Amino acid sequence: MSGGGQHYYFGSGDHVTLHGGSGNVGIDKRVTPAPEPAPAVQEALRELLALVQELRGQVPQAGADALDDSLPALRAEANVPEQERHRALYAVAGIAATFGALGVPIVEAVNKVLGLLGAQ
Repeated sequence: MSGGGQHYYFGSGDHVTLHGGSGNVGIDKRVTPAPEPAPAVQEALRELLALVQELRGQVPQAGADALDDSLPALRAEANVPEQERHRALYAVAGIAATFGALGVPIVEAVNKVLGLLGAQ
């Protein structure tokens, strides 16, 4: 450390170096809400959720539980980061693919949403 600055490590990954001054109060960690998806994306997500609910009733409990884990991030009104939504989409597509013909409409719906999000 040079220049007499004080260095702080908060254990969560934040590193702060102060070089003089007074009245230093902390780190500003503003969280910006995710932008609302376009209407076409919202409609595609609603269609996907309807298909997932239909599949959910036809698969073993373990498959239904795995689908349930992804559902919150797939709701059109969910305020989730884009990365979390993508993860949920890929998870649902992977799960649906294991059920063969039963899962094909879901994989197609996931691909539609990903295309609308610009991820394909």
